[in-house]
Amino acid sequence: MQNSILKRIVSLEYLVIAVLIALFYIVIGGFAWYWLVVLFLVFDISAAGYLVNSKVGAALYNVGHSLIGPGLLAMIYIATTNQAILFITLLWLFHIFVDRALGYGLKHSTSFNHTHLGPIGKAKQNRV
Repeated sequence: MQNSILKRIVSLEYLVIAVLIALFYIVIGGFAWYWLVVLFLVFDISAAGYLVNSKVGAALYNVGHSLIGPGLLAMIYIATTNQAILFITLLWLFHIFVDRALGYGLKHSTSFNHTHLGPIGKAKQNRV
């Protein structure tokens, strides 16, 4: 029971951060809100590695869903003030935090359904 409450709190925290990023994207960045929706799934291209095997899939997925990439882009934005870099950085961060709010974490190499936030999909159903 307590574990379930903690997971909900963590998911809520991720959701709050996603909303803050969206607000920053629209208000400070001045970008049109609909790009958050239109380009949301672009970052899931990193899951294509699962077509090879679970190890390659997890590695590529984690590169696309780790905070390191957008963190590096944020530093580049600070150095250059290039609006395109800010656009990509905020889209990427929004995607990551929405995924995390939904329970999709970084992947273990054993299966797509095993994440650092716990099991998802069939793995979660089998665990119950």
